[in-house]
Amino acid sequence: MPLADDRLIVALDVPNALAGLELARTLGDSVSFYKIGLGMLTGGGLALANELKQEHGKRIFLDMKFFDIGATVTAAVRGIAQYDLDFLTVHGDPHVVRAAKEGAGGTDLKILAVTVLTSLDRNDLDDALMREGDITDLTLERAARALAAGADGVIASPQEAAGIRALPEAAGKLIVTPGVRPSGSALGDQKRVATPLNALQAGADHIVVGRPVWQAQDPRSAAQAILQEIGPSKA
Repeated sequence: MPLADDRLIVALDVPNALAGLELARTLGDSVSFYKIGLGMLTGGGLALANELKQEHGKRIFLDMKFFDIGATVTAAVRGIAQYDLDFLTVHGDPHVVRAAKEGAGGTDLKILAVTVLTSLDRNDLDDALMREGDITDLTLERAARALAAGADGVIASPQEAAGIRALPEAAGKLIVTPGVRPSGSALGDQKRVATPLNALQAGADHIVVGRPVWQAQDPRSAAQAILQEIGPSKA
């Protein structure tokens, strides 16, 4: 049986904290790292994050994607930092990253910058009046700027992971990839995807998998199958 491997982050994209805790109990020691996002925030997400961290020894990725003026971001991150969590996302605009790092100062909270959401393609960027250009090139440029501003890592699709890993600014930084789908899984609302192994081979440090685990008839077996697919860590 594969042991827990923190390269796999399971997204608890379920309605509320009770459902999240039930899923975490089902997964047991097969999963050591969980993502809790905005969809869970009003359903007790922060309380669940704290319980999983403090009482169950799990690592926690809080996916809040903060974006606001600098002072507001700093205050929000300072509040999150008191929970002793592991990762927090903010939008990758340099002023947001700098403000978030200020808020996290003196703690172990890692600030991860969102580059371009994995559910978006060029048509979506056009609709949002985003600058013209290839989506991969834009993602790499946003990643470089966020890392230069002090981000501890970036969130990017598996298709851009190798390019980001090659950036000088990415030395010693984290790459976390959502949009990961085990072989045979439905794409859902993701448009830029890869298998777990391919994402890691492309340079990702962590992969985020949600629906293919929590929608499975047997979530624990689904998580273990992913661990089998990615194999032992080379670290």
